[in-house]
Amino acid sequence: MFNDFDFHVIWRAAPYLFGEGMVFTLTITAIATVGGIALGTVLALARLSGMPGVAQAAAVYVNVFRALPLILVIFLFYFLAPYLGQWITSASRPMQVGARNSAIVTFTLFEAAYFSEIVRSGVQSIPRGQLAAAQALGMRYLQTMAHVVLPQAFRAMAPVLLTQTIVLFQDTSLVYVLSLTDFLGGAAKIAQREGRLVEMYLFAAAVYLAICFTASRVVAHMQARMATPH
Repeated sequence: MFNDFDFHVIWRAAPYLFGEGMVFTLTITAIATVGGIALGTVLALARLSGMPGVAQAAAVYVNVFRALPLILVIFLFYFLAPYLGQWITSASRPMQVGARNSAIVTFTLFEAAYFSEIVRSGVQSIPRGQLAAAQALGMRYLQTMAHVVLPQAFRAMAPVLLTQTIVLFQDTSLVYVLSLTDFLGGAAKIAQREGRLVEMYLFAAAVYLAICFTASRVVAHMQARMATPH
């Protein structure tokens, strides 16, 4: 089966795949993770605040994004964002967003809905007595969340947040629909150009497996440490 397997094509492609493709993949993953957690935290606090209108609006945002396929959201934002920008700014032409910026914003907005639910669950896992104690000390809602609840919640949520980041890392391969080159997209281009589909796709699979498996072991280690009483 592997008599004609060409390892040299992998060796030649590695600098491009890791120097450009993987860098782009990790860039989107990092930005969307940080932005998604930040926006997701705001959405979670909005839903938990019980403020009329605010909680409902946050719930609608989360439910809508979680109900749509990511690839559809990528298409919708890429094609609609220029016209929304034109309408908001009253410009004469559609706003130039660009495929890269569109992908980054889309992944951030989409992942925020999932991070929001993780944060909301983490906050709700904190004993209610701590909130009551903070309020008894005169702390306001945001102060209680920032200084008492969220630090504990994020510590407990760390494994789940990392798990969602692994999913995000895998989902970044969908940027091919915008003609962007991530790690998998770069492997596909070389595979088509060199006529070496088996080699390139097996190599891409091995890289994704190594990264995601390693990250999943980190998650398991974190969960084991948290489950061990100190």
